[in-house]
Amino acid sequence: MTERKTLSVTAPSDEAPALKKKGRGWQIDDKRLDVLHERAREMRRHPTEAQGALAVALSAMDTGGFTFRRQDVIGSAIVDFACKPLMLVVELEGDEDAAFTSTRDKSLAEVGYRVLRLPAADVLANPEGAAAAVVDVMKERWHEKQARRRAAPPRDRSHGPRTGRPPRRDQD
Repeated sequence: MTERKTLSVTAPSDEAPALKKKGRGWQIDDKRLDVLHERAREMRRHPTEAQGALAVALSAMDTGGFTFRRQDVIGSAIVDFACKPLMLVVELEGDEDAAFTSTRDKSLAEVGYRVLRLPAADVLANPEGAAAAVVDVMKERWHEKQARRRAAPPRDRSHGPRTGRPPRRDQD
């Protein structure tokens, strides 16, 4: 006889689930990913007051050519603002579940994103100050990126003999 397999529920842990960067949806079902993108689209159409204020303030700041996407899907998370070249996520703190946000932050950090949390009340009180704080973190991320680039061993750009091709014959 064959052994029967049963499904079981694993106990929740403090460890963040591993995100796998592979394909369109980081190994997320296409239907689920379509729902996430539709939800993000709706959230972009109807931003909160704090999100709108920060978006206006960021558009007025000099961000060095880097741009933010509002309500962007990263893995299975919808983040408020994302600057993908700098791997920076800006989240406005609201009435979300603390356990959920900490797990999501761990997952994003695991794949290299830095999450900056700003209280929505502070953004509403001083949008320019919040945007300045975001730009400061952007500068830090840019310097970190440059330092990693300099520390990496140089790539071999020499063009040695080609492999996989037969040698060229002289033509008379």
